[in-house]
Amino acid sequence: MNHLIKEANLEDQIICDSAGTSSYHIGAAPDRRMKSAALNRGIEFRGRARQFDWFDFKQFDLILAMDQENHQNILALDSQGVYKNKVRLISEFMTQYNEKQILDPYYGNQARFDKVIDLLLDACGGLLEEIRRNHLYP
Repeated sequence: MNHLIKEANLEDQIICDSAGTSSYHIGAAPDRRMKSAALNRGIEFRGRARQFDWFDFKQFDLILAMDQENHQNILALDSQGVYKNKVRLISEFMTQYNEKQILDPYYGNQARFDKVIDLLLDACGGLLEEIRRNHLYP
C-alpha cells in the first residue's frame, strides 16, 4: 500500500502501517520470499515486524486483515466492540480477483508469495481508489 501511496504522491495525506496479530515475528525483517516477490514488481519492503496493539484502533481510521483468522484476532482485542466498524478484510477492495481472503503464504513456495503480492496490489489499488473517491478533497 505504501508503494501505491508514494506513486500517487499522497504520502502527506495517507498513513499506512503493517502489523501482525501474533508475537512470533516481532522485530524480524520481511520474509526473503516476500521481499523477492515485491522487488520483482518494483516494490521495496523496509522496516521490522511489530504486533498489532490496542492503540492501533485509535491511531488508524481503517484496520485491514488479510484473512478471517486475523480479522477475528483483531476484533478480539476490542472487547467492547467500539472499533469493530474500522476492521475489514482487505479482500473487500479487490477489483480483479474474487478471493474472499488472502491466505498467509509463509508455509508455501515462491509462487504463493507472488500470488499474495498480486492480490495485495489489486486490493490496495481498489482501496486507494475508494479513498480518493470518498475521502480526499482537492
